[in-house]
Amino acid sequence: MTLARLAARHGVATVHSPSEGVTVPVPDATVVAVLGALGVDAATPEAVAAALDAVERADRERLLPPTLVHHHGEGPVRPPEGLPPGTRLRVTTEDGEVVTGRDWSGLPLGVHTVEAQAPDGRAATATLIVSPARVPGPGRRAYGLLVQLYSLLSTRSWGMGDLGDLRELAGWAGRTHGAGFVQVNPLHAGVPGAPSDPSPYRPSSRRFPDPVHLRIEEVPEYALVDPERREELDRILAEAAELREQVLGKGALIDRDAVWDVKRRALELVLGSVELGPGRRAEFHDFLAERGRALEDHATYQALAERHGHHWRTWPEELRTPRAAETAVRADPALAARVDFHCRLAWLTDRQLADAAAAAREAGMEVGIVHDLAVGVHPEGSDAWAQQEAFAAGMSVGAPPDAFNSRGQDWGLPPWRPDALAAAGYAPYRGLLRELLRHAGALRIDHVMGLFRLWWVPEGREPTEGTYVRYDAEAMLAVLVLEAHRAGALVIGEDLGTVEPGVREELARRGVFGTSVLWFERDWAGTGRPLPAGEWRTECVATATTHDLPSTAARLSGEHIGLRHRLGLLPGDLERERAADAAETAEWLDVFERTGLLPEGPGGEEAEIRAVHRFLLATPARMVGVWLPDTVGDRRPQNLPGTWDEYPNWRLPLADPDGRPLTLEQLAASPRAHALLSELRARTAEENARTGAESARTAPPGARPV
Repeated sequence: MTLARLAARHGVATVHSPSEGVTVPVPDATVVAVLGALGVDAATPEAVAAALDAVERADRERLLPPTLVHHHGEGPVRPPEGLPPGTRLRVTTEDGEVVTGRDWSGLPLGVHTVEAQAPDGRAATATLIVSPARVPGPGRRAYGLLVQLYSLLSTRSWGMGDLGDLRELAGWAGRTHGAGFVQVNPLHAGVPGAPSDPSPYRPSSRRFPDPVHLRIEEVPEYALVDPERREELDRILAEAAELREQVLGKGALIDRDAVWDVKRRALELVLGSVELGPGRRAEFHDFLAERGRALEDHATYQALAERHGHHWRTWPEELRTPRAAETAVRADPALAARVDFHCRLAWLTDRQLADAAAAAREAGMEVGIVHDLAVGVHPEGSDAWAQQEAFAAGMSVGAPPDAFNSRGQDWGLPPWRPDALAAAGYAPYRGLLRELLRHAGALRIDHVMGLFRLWWVPEGREPTEGTYVRYDAEAMLAVLVLEAHRAGALVIGEDLGTVEPGVREELARRGVFGTSVLWFERDWAGTGRPLPAGEWRTECVATATTHDLPSTAARLSGEHIGLRHRLGLLPGDLERERAADAAETAEWLDVFERTGLLPEGPGGEEAEIRAVHRFLLATPARMVGVWLPDTVGDRRPQNLPGTWDEYPNWRLPLADPDGRPLTLEQLAASPRAHALLSELRARTAEENARTGAESARTAPPGARPV
């Protein structure tokens, strides 16, 4: 019982509910291990009693919590209650203004510092986050494309899709088809070295993008390479062309490592032979100053990983922490040059991200580029090295057993320590969001439930032996809302799967959109039948599928069942699974027919896919997402959960129904894609015109409709 009390004081669950009405105790060994990762010794009854006494005494003696939160519009900003009489207070705003006393009513939005001095000599410092009440929402309804960027090759790509392709896609989709956004997979920096992990959801760093996405020819210095080096550059270009041909013409998988090898050599040649002009150098220096120590740490990790491999825990002792590694860099000119090289790559990638965002805005997109935030980072990557104090050593994020996976999941990602985040005023989280929102019209947050709690799995244990650890959701959301407000960006939460009660409601209260996938939207509390369009959520992205699910063509045809059977992933008998899947599909097709969304009748794949998207537009969802492979009938999933080498996850190019790769240019010329997107454009524009007119009629005098 004492262990449970201690665990509760640190947000560690001692029971969990895998399904409604079922409660399962967490093994004591798990609780002890998780507490240990939080710096709490609970190995013996005596240690538990001492730790409980210490935390209770600290609570009694504490003047201020590490972080305070207030939302504008929810009453005046006030000092915390319960301070001893006579306590002196001083607030220093993030702009350097000082407010003394207890009148905080005029404090602006931002991250401020509070200092308290009690009459008995106790003193404390806390972070005060003053945030808007809600994330901004879209002014109009918008539809957009969901794309795994690496999979979209153009005739100019070097073996995988790049930021030049993203810019072209955004310009085409916005100008030709009235799309309001393009959502991409995480573009985070991958773990260096080969073979690398192709998953964009297990990155080295979430703070900085991966230069593998660079369009090399659009680096300004590329055109200035001198004739003596041009021949060498031409040989690299020939290798890049062969990589592209292998994927597009010869059926090869996307090889990220090979692509990075040729791009790295090209960048070394270009950056090593062309001096920056005065204006470009000044811009680069501004970038270095703005990104500060975070960029220096990331570039240092990249340089050290080139020399010692990415497993930083095996590096020489003096290199295992960023501040110690600074000395090694200063003493080694060759190493310092590589740090500079990686800083240059981060700058060039940032500039091309900005170009893609600008192209989306200029094409008239309501939202623009939607970037994706992975739920965690690789334990041997840049962020885990640079921010060791913020991560829980010996722990991995995962998911508990549920109705779909009796063994649970271990994602191999170290979790943030909630106590370390609070003590730092959420600085690591704030910095991460600020970087990602630099060029984002919206940010999608993978597994958004992680803002509330995460399933921690101790190293060496099965996922079934994990437990939930709670985060301060109020603070996490306040930071998110504040940074999104500053960037003028929307926030989309991926809230699929098991979601504890109240989470979706709290996210909606803060303006965070949800994600609604057609095949999962049923009246689970009633008939179990497909949820009528009018009963869907308004503040969500409504879509037919995601990167972890079958394409719509594969779903409608039932081909995804056969694929899972061949890979040994079906939980039951093949014919029974096929029958259940066919019945589910037939239910949805019946809905489409009865509501007039499938006038052509069932049996035609293209017509059925259009009916799916007509249904999505019939819901009140403010955003509708179109999985790019659905526009051309691609049947292959980009990722098949539960597989590793058995399936080419994250390595498939966009393809036609027969699996033949399609270029961006072929996509733009596809009659099938044109038919679907033209209908989406027309229906979205018609609805926006109608709702705009209705808003104008019902608005008070002088009001401006949205």
